[in-house]
Amino acid sequence: KQERLPQLAKELVALNPEVIFVYTTPATKALQKETRTIPTVFVNVSDPISENPSYPESNSLGRDAFAMLAPAKINLGLRVIGRRPDGYHEIETLLQEITLADRLEFYPAYDWNLEIRGADLDPGPDNLVTRAAFLLSQAAGVPNHARIVLHKEIPLAAGLGGGSSDAAVTLLGLSRLWKLNWDAERLCPLAARLGSDCPYFLYGGLVHAAGRGEALTPLSGRLEAEVVLVISPFGISTAWAYEAGRFPLTVERKSVIFQFRSEDQIEPAKFCTVFRNDLENIVLSVYDELGQIKRKLISFGAEGSLLSGSGSVVYGIFKERTRALHAAQQFGSPLCVRICRTVSRQRRT
Repeated sequence: KQERLPQLAKELVALNPEVIFVYTTPATKALQKETRTIPTVFVNVSDPISENPSYPESNSLGRDAFAMLAPAKINLGLRVIGRRPDGYHEIETLLQEITLADRLEFYPAYDWNLEIRGADLDPGPDNLVTRAAFLLSQAAGVPNHARIVLHKEIPLAAGLGGGSSDAAVTLLGLSRLWKLNWDAERLCPLAARLGSDCPYFLYGGLVHAAGRGEALTPLSGRLEAEVVLVISPFGISTAWAYEAGRFPLTVERKSVIFQFRSEDQIEPAKFCTVFRNDLENIVLSVYDELGQIKRKLISFGAEGSLLSGSGSVVYGIFKERTRALHAAQQFGSPLCVRICRTVSRQRRT
C-alpha cells in the first residue's frame, strides 16, 4: 500500500543497490526522496491494453464505471518544412505510441468533477480534460455530468503528449459514458480544437502527421523496439524552439519519412540512419546537457537517439531489452529514466 512506500524506500536504499527498478510513479517519488545517488529506473515494457483486452471493460470500479489508458508518444523525427503565411509551421513527423500511459476512470455523476492524482495540476477550466468534456457536452447537446479520476504517469512538459492524450481519451470515454457512440472520425474535429496532436491519440500506433500536425496518415509499417526515455527536470517551450529556428516560408523539401510507409517491419537500425529532428540543433545549442544524454545513449548501444519534438525528453531506440536496461542504469538524479516499448496496434473505438 502507498502509505508503506516511504518505509520500504528507506529499507531498499539501506541495502545500497547499484540500481533500483520500479513500476509505479508513487514508488519512484518515494525513492527519489531517499536517494539522489542510486539510479532509479521506471519500467513500462508491457502494453496493458493489448495484453489485457478486458481491462477497459472492468466492472471493479462499480456499475457503469470503467477505466481507459491514455498512452504517451514520441516523435520519430521532425521535419520543419517552413513557416506558413498564417504564422504556423508546416511540419512532417512520425508519431509513435509507447507503453507509458496515464489512466482515466470514468464514473456517472450528477455534475462535473475532475480529480487528479500523481501530479500537481489544476482541474479547472483550462485543464485539457475539463475542456474536452465541456466541448463534447456542447457539441452533443448533453449535460456535462461525469466524474473523472486521472492517474498521471506521463511526465509533464516533456514532449510526450500526456495532456493531449488525456484530452483525446476523455472524448472517447465520455462518448461511451454518455452513450453517444461517436467514433474517432466524428470526434476528430473536436480533438483538433484542443491541440494539433490531440487527433492522433484517437487512433494511436504509428502515424504520419503533416500540416500543423493535424493531417494524419496511419502507417502499415511496424517499428518494434525498446525505448529508453531520459527526462530532464525542466521543460522547453515549443514556441521558443520554433521562433529560435527562424524557419523560412514554406518550401518544397523531399521527405525521407514516407519511404517507411509500406514496409511491414521497420528495422530500428535502418530507420535510425535517416531520422532527424530539425529542432534538435536549436535546442542543444542552448541545453548542452541534452546533447550529453544523446551521446551517452549512443555509447551504450542505442541504434539511434533523438530529441522528441522540442524536448526535454531525449530517447534512445534499442533492439534488445538487455541493452536498454543497461543503458538506463547509467543515468542518475535529477534525471528521470523510463523504459518502455513501441506499440504497433491502433486504438479501436
